[in-house]
Amino acid sequence: MVLQGKNAIIYGGGGSIGGAVARAFAREGAAVYLAGRTQASLDAVAAEIGDAAHVAVLDALDERAVDEHADAVAAQAGSLDISVNVITHGDVQGTPIDEMDVEDYLRPVATAVRTTFLTVRAASRHMKRQGGGVILAFGGEGDPPRGYHLGGLQTAFQALEAMRRQVSTELAPHGVRFITLRSGGVADSLPQDFPGAERIRASLDEATLLGRTVTLEEVGDMAAFAASDRARMMTAATLNVSAGALMD
Repeated sequence: MVLQGKNAIIYGGGGSIGGAVARAFAREGAAVYLAGRTQASLDAVAAEIGDAAHVAVLDALDERAVDEHADAVAAQAGSLDISVNVITHGDVQGTPIDEMDVEDYLRPVATAVRTTFLTVRAASRHMKRQGGGVILAFGGEGDPPRGYHLGGLQTAFQALEAMRRQVSTELAPHGVRFITLRSGGVADSLPQDFPGAERIRASLDEATLLGRTVTLEEVGDMAAFAASDRARMMTAATLNVSAGALMD
């Protein structure tokens, strides 16, 4: 098991992607500390995992809550080895740019930058002292496919890429790696009752070279690989798990 003995905080751990990452980490031997705003969804993921899962209700935009939780995990577990941030950014999609409110456009940018900064800062304090660690986020450069109205989502991703480059440079001398995962969309993360879910899934699948998007299980597996020593020479990089998403 490639993460045996590792301790990982997963912000957004009650969501579809966070849950997939948590399950993969636990299968690979890690203790997973699920953090999020909704007790019920966190408990549901923890119930699937069992004793390796720990739950904390917190807002990853709350500076004090993030710092105190990271400190508590490091004190309780003895180390904080992996930090993963997959919270939702509150982006508004489907609205043409000339019809969008400025608040809706800027929300994902402000959310992504703030939560990633806070969680990276909290983790890095412990990882530097330990002499190593891994930070994972979702991001990725590239232009959106033609015909999609993604609002501020791509701007948020670009901001995270800039942060990843800066943070990687600062933390690399301390053995801390920072990798972003680029998925190009995860079709099976959409709830069955999501409006237009089948159409969206088909559209996402068609926009890839492989004819399908990455699955939740595959996202989890790739996150586990990135966090493991098998990827120990990877940092300041984007891990492309988009199934060859076609970008215009």
